[in-house]
Amino acid sequence: MDSTTRQILDLSRRGLLRGATAAAALAAITPASFRHAVAQPVFRAYPFTMGVASGEPLPDGVVIWTRLAPEPLAGGGMPRIAVEVTWEVATDRQMRNIAARGTALARPELGHAVHVEVEGLQPARTYFYRFRAGREASPVGRTRTAPAAEAMPDRLRFVSAGCQHWEVGYYTAWRHIAETENLDFVAHYGDYIYEYRARGGAPGSAVAVRQHNSEEIYTIDDYRNRYALYRSDADLQAAHAAHPFLMSFDDHEVDNNWAGAISEEDGGARFPVAVPPEIFALRKQIAFQAWWEAMPLRRAQLPRGPEMTAWRALRWGRLADIAVLDTRSHRDDQPCGDINGAPCEAVRNPQAQVLGAVQEAWLMDRLAATSATWKVLAQQVPMMQRDFGGNAPFISMDKWDAYPAARERLFRHIHERQVKNVAVLTGDVHQAWAATLRLDFADENSPVVGTEFVATSISSNGDGTETLGQTERVLARNPHIGFFNNRRGYSLHEANAERLEARFIGLDYVTRPGAPAVEKGRFVVEAGGGALLRA
Repeated sequence: MDSTTRQILDLSRRGLLRGATAAAALAAITPASFRHAVAQPVFRAYPFTMGVASGEPLPDGVVIWTRLAPEPLAGGGMPRIAVEVTWEVATDRQMRNIAARGTALARPELGHAVHVEVEGLQPARTYFYRFRAGREASPVGRTRTAPAAEAMPDRLRFVSAGCQHWEVGYYTAWRHIAETENLDFVAHYGDYIYEYRARGGAPGSAVAVRQHNSEEIYTIDDYRNRYALYRSDADLQAAHAAHPFLMSFDDHEVDNNWAGAISEEDGGARFPVAVPPEIFALRKQIAFQAWWEAMPLRRAQLPRGPEMTAWRALRWGRLADIAVLDTRSHRDDQPCGDINGAPCEAVRNPQAQVLGAVQEAWLMDRLAATSATWKVLAQQVPMMQRDFGGNAPFISMDKWDAYPAARERLFRHIHERQVKNVAVLTGDVHQAWAATLRLDFADENSPVVGTEFVATSISSNGDGTETLGQTERVLARNPHIGFFNNRRGYSLHEANAERLEARFIGLDYVTRPGAPAVEKGRFVVEAGGGALLRA
């Protein structure tokens, strides 16, 4: 055992195990599944520095998460040995009425993260949970199970949020989310971390208010330390401890604007020196592992090399079917050199993919088969048409606008199979938008196929403004868009059998803490009607 490890964690058979000799002694009295594990560690520093989290609610269980990290910004500071962690789930915050308990291993291969897939719980119930390692106890978290599959709950209440660039703003929005009562879950659309370092500011933002802990990240320790930095924020920890999360990723969990097997540095005009796909695959593998370690995810999402099945779905009784999509891993490279502007010939590719053939087919089958009232698509980049042009079209090449064939296939399927009440949750662009999705955006009388709610960022791009100079022109050019706001915040949603409501919550500043939460816009969609209505 090296000197650093000795300073962090002393080990003995009865609470003070020391080195390999004690580990061998422990193996003789420990069940086979816990061989080579430390059962009673004594920590020199508090190990639950990243708090707790839960997610992936089912009617009979949830995932609960923590990570042992006495030195969170130095790779975690744990010895290279598995450590036994006990967990408890109770019906009360005082943890007196225990509903489930067990033991898990915090393994060095996974950065000593713990993912417990709790089973045997009751549907539509609030539970509390905590972890213990040696004499140390984690904070108590709150979570909630989904309703039974055939139940019709009175309502579903959730938040959509993401894009939380550490350097350019404080996480006051997460504190407001933590204090929001009766949330069933938080849908995190991605950009949980940012992989680069902004020197004095970030693109489109004000001056940085706090700094990243390294240059751009590439190694597994780099990524782990970056997650640890973000997780050190008390407001973010509070939100995770208050509500279960549905996690997805966008680009910055790996590399800005990556697409499939292609790095942002793709050899085009913007980045003439390309990163070879086999080298980028190594970075994806590391980034995906660090993301999985840091999130309350199931074993089904554990990466397999540079690939993972991040898309999945859950039911909220008969009220909602929620598909969590991956719009990064299986898409084609951005057309036109990923340079925003007038569409080039590549935009007209009839085989263009955003979801990839397998995920697209899975989604279409699910949409056609579900009997749930609301079909919620939790994804990353705007699906609505956003033409920023004056006399000629001008689009963003990283959004669905640059893959119109993929969007048309999905919209036409929804229309032809008469799928009603599709609500798309989106992020990525650091602004709030709301729109009616039409089969043909050029025709204001075209059939409605759904609505889309784009949540603004938690902090990315700094304080922002109420509007931009181009707002009126963009809204006039895109009559299906009903709302735009350029502040930071999140969207709060409530659905029942008759309607779905979206409230856009904004903060007037994030470059200092303490901003109040202000409602910037409110919209509803009537079940069976489809179009966006201002409340």
